[in-house]
Amino acid sequence: MTAPAITATTTLFDATVGAGAGWTGELPAGAHLRIVDLCGNQAVDTLFFDARDYANRYSAVDTIREQGAVYLTTGSVLLSTGLDPLATIVDDTCGRHDTLGGACAQESNAVRYGEHTRHQHACRTTFVREAMAWGRGLGKRDLTHNVNFFMNVPLTPDGGLTFADGVSAPGKHVELRAERDILVMVSNCPQLNNPCNGYDPTPVRLIGWTP
Repeated sequence: MTAPAITATTTLFDATVGAGAGWTGELPAGAHLRIVDLCGNQAVDTLFFDARDYANRYSAVDTIREQGAVYLTTGSVLLSTGLDPLATIVDDTCGRHDTLGGACAQESNAVRYGEHTRHQHACRTTFVREAMAWGRGLGKRDLTHNVNFFMNVPLTPDGGLTFADGVSAPGKHVELRAERDILVMVSNCPQLNNPCNGYDPTPVRLIGWTP
């Protein structure tokens, strides 16, 4: 599947993020970010912050409550802890994205899959590394709610979460418009123990531009 062409007046970045790698960058208000699932079935854990106030960061709780939906797709507005719109999903060829499952961590891997998995790389580790490398006052305490783009986390009838095969495919993408100056932090998930990455993590592409 080939993603639609992008008409940009200014290309801000065009990066390929390897499996298990991270990426951090800013988007000015009005700019677009497209995340492309290059090989299919790859979860992309993503954090959003107000670029001028990192404490005003993405809130899954407020986003879900205000929109009355547990999944994100075209038209979903990502809200901050201060109820400010951070970004809007303006195009989505996947169909839905998770914001309940959180980011994998070495500790949660050990609990879910056994102590023998504790050494495996996890999104939480990537986020910590990205935050430390970015600096500028961003720290561990700022790493809270995230979106899991392309990740399939069905809700059970009793309110639990399950990790299922992805609903994405090669070339599927999600596109967001920044509603204010935002900082975006990505962990291209390295998880090997559940099907969110098809047990085989693969690269994704990030394209940022001003239309």
